[in-house]
Amino acid sequence: MENKKPKVLIVDDDKFLLNMYAIKFGKNNFEVNTATTGEEALTKIRDGYNPDIILLDIVMPGMDGFGTLDTLKKENLASSSLIIMLTNQGQLADIEKAKSFGINGYIIKATTIPSEVVEEVTRIYNLEKK
Repeated sequence: MENKKPKVLIVDDDKFLLNMYAIKFGKNNFEVNTATTGEEALTKIRDGYNPDIILLDIVMPGMDGFGTLDTLKKENLASSSLIIMLTNQGQLADIEKAKSFGINGYIIKATTIPSEVVEEVTRIYNLEKK
């Protein structure tokens, strides 16, 4: 059995949160890459980066998380990646819209401490990779 670190791409315009999550995931045996915009994330993926997991915020300047999801699907990018929304948008309409893209999980930042985010992402990853 191969024992590689799962690759996670964290996409969030809040640099403080981005750095905090990057450190937390790095300390928990993940290989971390970050992007501060949907466009930056798409460029990395188009250039050949193939993450196991994409953590995606919804509210970002320019292209929001839904636009990023839409582009990923339309261009068939990162089709083997698990996509987990990591956002403060807790409204049912946002959750349903995200689910319509076939995401693997939805985590609300405001009600989840970073260690719980890592635990939930790890749980989803382990479930989906079986």
